Amino acid sequence: MTRTDASLHPARADVLVIGGGPGGSTAAALLARAGRRVLLLEKERFPRFHIGESLLPYNRPLFEALGVWPALQAAGFPRKTGAQFLLANGTKARRFVFRHGRFTREPEILQVERARFDELLLRHGQRLGAEVREGWSAGAVTVAADGVTVQATDPEGRPHRLIAAHLVDASGRANLTGNQAGLRMIHPRHRKLAVFGHFDGAWRDPGEAGGDTVIVRGADRWFWLIPISPTRTSVGLVLDKDTFAAEGGDAAEVFWTAVRHSAVMTARLAGAHLPGALQVTSDFSYFNRRLAGPRLVRVGDAAGFMDPIFSAGVYLAMWSGRLAAEAVQAALSEGGDGGRRFAAYEQRVRRAQRVYWRLVEHYYTTPFMELFLEPRHRLDLPAAVLAVLAGDLEPAWPVRWRLELFYLLVRLQRHRALVPRLDFRPTPAHAPSLPAAR
Repeated sequence: MTRTDASLHPARADVLVIGGGPGGSTAAALLARAGRRVLLLEKERFPRFHIGESLLPYNRPLFEALGVWPALQAAGFPRKTGAQFLLANGTKARRFVFRHGRFTREPEILQVERARFDELLLRHGQRLGAEVREGWSAGAVTVAADGVTVQATDPEGRPHRLIAAHLVDASGRANLTGNQAGLRMIHPRHRKLAVFGHFDGAWRDPGEAGGDTVIVRGADRWFWLIPISPTRTSVGLVLDKDTFAAEGGDAAEVFWTAVRHSAVMTARLAGAHLPGALQVTSDFSYFNRRLAGPRLVRVGDAAGFMDPIFSAGVYLAMWSGRLAAEAVQAALSEGGDGGRRFAAYEQRVRRAQRVYWRLVEHYYTTPFMELFLEPRHRLDLPAAVLAVLAGDLEPAWPVRWRLELFYLLVRLQRHRALVPRLDFRPTPAHAPSLPAAR
């Protein structure tokens, strides 16, 4: 049972959460279960469309801690036991299976349709006692010594002044408080754009590999294919914004031209149907110069949004949402503005972000792909990379030193071919078909 609107006028909430996505829902649910008075504002009404459908195996302990894992299992989402990385021309392919990783503690997870998944998390938070107001837009945020004030607008357009002891900004890429404070910094080397849609009937690998996330890599762009139901697949093309503009800026033309130039994508979409129109989203990667302040923590995409190549978005949002809930709970118990707790939260999230940023930065180099697609299992280097791909945001020393060695080999590969060089040309005569992923 949820509280009525009147219950928070003029009373003060313990925590105000802006945004009902996975990060906001996680923080709200955990704080409400701890007995805190939580008000969550969500500008849309659920269910609503969203991309970012691929989860990581390390999501599962979070689902279990929230108590939603049985409901997710019952929802019929596809199982994800691995990920595939293929060259667009079909000359090389590798399948990485999570349970084969020596350092990977979680062997599998689900692929989800975000409209259903996000609503399940949000309703779970409501059942635990968080008050959820959908159709409410948050505006100016003011932080004072004794609390936080948010100017908000209800679905009828009426203004409201809401007060809480602490604020969790989970506003996603709207980045509400980060933009208001001028903290947003666009990543200079990742000004990218995605053209995407949900396709019915796209070809999938047989058996359990049919639930994999599939990444198809070209010389200067890449595709994702993520199964989100027994018949529907999320498909997206990612490329630089400048490249998109140089190729005419027509989303459908750029997308289908890239498909035609890829033996892999041509084969996988040969019998597929797109029920709706292709969509476009841009300005992928950014970070905020600060992730916390007095009485304020930012989680998920409101802390920073990184390139989606390794499907870390939902996991980072929920992981940081859990850490934020723990920090806010401690601050409420201790009194004060949470400064020490929130500073520790920021340091921990920054370290985790750097783990993934480093992997993303290397992914866009050819030497990385050459080694990544020709794994040598001596010293268990692929297992260390696989642990991060599965969601190990805070790797222990056995993983860290192996990652450092792998990155060293990537640097050496630039100057000397430790493994064969890749050929990204669209139509090599020797590669008419897709090799099986291993």
